[in-house]
Amino acid sequence: MGDEAVIKTEGLTKSYGKVRALRGVDLEVRQGEIFGFLGPNGAGKTTTIRCLLDMIRRDGGEARVLGLDPQKASVEVRRRVGYLPGDLRMDENLSVQGVLRYLNSLRGRKADWDDVRRLASRLDLDLKPAIKNLSKGNKQKVGVVQALMHRPELLMLDEPTFGLDPLIQQEVHRLLKESKDGGATVFFSSHILSEVQEVAERVGIIRLGVVVEVADTASLINRALRRVRVSFKQPVDISGLRSVPRVQILSQEPGSALLEIEGEIDDLVKALAGYPLRDLETERPSLEEVFLTYYAPAGKEAVQ
Repeated sequence: MGDEAVIKTEGLTKSYGKVRALRGVDLEVRQGEIFGFLGPNGAGKTTTIRCLLDMIRRDGGEARVLGLDPQKASVEVRRRVGYLPGDLRMDENLSVQGVLRYLNSLRGRKADWDDVRRLASRLDLDLKPAIKNLSKGNKQKVGVVQALMHRPELLMLDEPTFGLDPLIQQEVHRLLKESKDGGATVFFSSHILSEVQEVAERVGIIRLGVVVEVADTASLINRALRRVRVSFKQPVDISGLRSVPRVQILSQEPGSALLEIEGEIDDLVKALAGYPLRDLETERPSLEEVFLTYYAPAGKEAVQ
């Protein structure tokens, strides 16, 4: 997308010894979108994010974040990014407030403390306890607050809702959408498929260190297999439906049938118009079903 690309990689590679974590990642994230980076643990999500922030050095390929090469302008890139690592570590003896004030000072006190309190309140986070006394979920809340509190133009979040209860997960989703509405770009990795489906406008699927698909979330789901259950007013012979492109008859009863179709259902609907229909139900696939079409044969991944 040229100047509209907030994140862009071409042929990004990274190895840990003999293990090839990234094998040529091509990725483009547009200005102002919420982009979900999807893959199981070990597919290369975290390695990609760390390379983009120059926390580890890529072996080869090109990378641009906010138009900058993170290896040549790592301080500038990190200044403009709100980053939540998957393994956030904080001084255990400081209070939540102490950690957030410290991080704010490192960023030139860009965050308004009223915003910090507002974010903490929305996530039901107490600012007084010491970090060492927090549950894993509450530590994750601290991580979300520190990533958002200075209103960065780009959010890069590694498994942002990991360890959070469902109500707080929903609040984080709302915060991400609000950040997007405020002009920020959101790039987040996840292996929680329902989360990506709910929040992301586009999805990149990474497998064994290679991005195997990038698509609008809706179109990715729409072109996958779906099931169609039809019932008839009387017993009929539906063998003629076998000639409809991309349709398979899964099961048949005297007055009903279960069909499977790949992609759009227009041809099937036209074919069914010649039958005495009583009812028709379609079952849209979830992102999980789409995801499994890429990963079912893959076996175990090696690294993050």
